[in-house]
Amino acid sequence: MRIDVLSLFPEMFDGVFGASMLGRAQTNGLLDIRVHNIRDYADNKHRKTDDYPFGGGAGMVMMAQPIFDCMEAVQGGEPARRILLTPRGKLLSTERARALAKEERLILLCGHYEGVDERVNAIIDEEISIGDYVLTGGELPAMVLVDCVSRFVPGVLGSEQSAEDESHSNGLLEYPQYTRPADFRGMAVPEILQNGHHANIQKWRQEQSRLKTKQMRPILLGRFGKSEESEK
Repeated sequence: MRIDVLSLFPEMFDGVFGASMLGRAQTNGLLDIRVHNIRDYADNKHRKTDDYPFGGGAGMVMMAQPIFDCMEAVQGGEPARRILLTPRGKLLSTERARALAKEERLILLCGHYEGVDERVNAIIDEEISIGDYVLTGGELPAMVLVDCVSRFVPGVLGSEQSAEDESHSNGLLEYPQYTRPADFRGMAVPEILQNGHHANIQKWRQEQSRLKTKQMRPILLGRFGKSEESEK
């Protein structure tokens, strides 16, 4: 899978994309992540990429020209899903990440300042937000999206089951996890996890997953309706 990121601050991505899971995935040829500097496409000698908003107001707005030229040069006429990272976009979810992982290529545009010239939407397929809050730019959201989507690219995690067992993969939060030692400072691992009975362990995990969801994010339970079993 190829992912291109268009940014005013490409240096922000070096450590994140080169380490851990994302770094290994690129080394193994599973991901091809490239970061491009929008400033390189500005048609003025000072590489200016922002200007004052029409109608007045605080802050600056990213200009359309550098973004259009950068997008056209990077995309090169090839098909790609083009995404603008912005607080007004639709919230990123597990379902959306799983769908995006099926794309052959993504191009991510990092918004900045007070926003992006609205005419840029002519070359954008969708807008995505990672939460109902505002950051200084789209670079961090782009990192989050790449990390989230990459987990569903076959081979990136090593185990396909890993992505399905995590929180939100089935709409619920993940069950509690333990490792050795079995007793740490008087806190023991639940006996059911030590007896090796897989059916009972699976049932316990399902129960704990629902309980954790009810405690931490009860609104998630409403997505699945109510049944006699879930009420118990």
